[in-house]
Amino acid sequence: MSKFDPYTHLRIALNSDGSITRCLQLPKVKANPVAGPDDVVVSKDVTINVETKTWVRILLPTKLPSIDHNTVARLPIIIYFRHGGWVLFSVDDASIHRECLRFSSRLPAIVIAVNYRLAPENRLPAQYHDAMDAICWVKNQATNPEGEQWLRDYGDFSRCYLYGCGCGGNVVFSAALRSFERDLEPLKIVGLIMNQPLFGGQKRTKSELDHAADEILPLPVLDLMWELVLPKGLDRDHRYCNPMIMGPHRSLICRLPKCLVVGYYTDPTIDRQQEFVTMLATSGANVSAWFDDAGFHAIHLLDPQRAAELVDTIKAFIIGC
Repeated sequence: MSKFDPYTHLRIALNSDGSITRCLQLPKVKANPVAGPDDVVVSKDVTINVETKTWVRILLPTKLPSIDHNTVARLPIIIYFRHGGWVLFSVDDASIHRECLRFSSRLPAIVIAVNYRLAPENRLPAQYHDAMDAICWVKNQATNPEGEQWLRDYGDFSRCYLYGCGCGGNVVFSAALRSFERDLEPLKIVGLIMNQPLFGGQKRTKSELDHAADEILPLPVLDLMWELVLPKGLDRDHRYCNPMIMGPHRSLICRLPKCLVVGYYTDPTIDRQQEFVTMLATSGANVSAWFDDAGFHAIHLLDPQRAAELVDTIKAFIIGC
């Protein structure tokens, strides 16, 4: 029997300089800033940091809700952080664009999908810095008379949500804590949505051992992801990976806006997610958890019914904030 290779599983190859070659070629979707007859959402790409080459894709529904016959309702703003285990994907990949389109059209909302930097070329906290760049960029559009027109005309800066899946959920948590260091007025982050947030630790959990051979996230792949993204010299009990450890970040948790954590019981990281929810609650955060008995990691990207359920769950959360 051949030895399992996590690099092969992820379709990446390690280069001599420490970078990786990504062999997986996914279909891309170009932005469409001008709506066609069948488009339910328009989109555009904007570079927000020339130095780091960080950019965002903005999605706006073409059918805007109205307060009355003459006034268009302001839309909530969702800043979206993708999955990909720190090392893969881009927000113009077809599957990610499709999810953002679904959120924008069905919630409805303005979605700002952040194309943060990838590891190992850029290790943590680079992704957290990119997240803060995106949050501050959105804030600046509200105060800049020449700011992004879609946001200024249709966005409600007092109703901003951070959404992330997998490692994106990890980014959401860290970015929310870091946001306390900035004056974001008039932007107000009123909710955090963390879908199967990716956390880890030195000690194995029961779910990691029970699902060590998971088809999507086998244990050697989880280990490799953390090896590629954590700064050299840090282990998996650093707060970047394991926020459940004690540290100064714990004192800030009570200041977080309302939180929603989504998980599935056959996800190898479900124990981490449940421990995370417990930590949030015991630290004074207002947190709701939606854990599904049947389902695996990233099921919402493969099952249309689960994707629709996720949208409904997020919509109810937004209404309740």
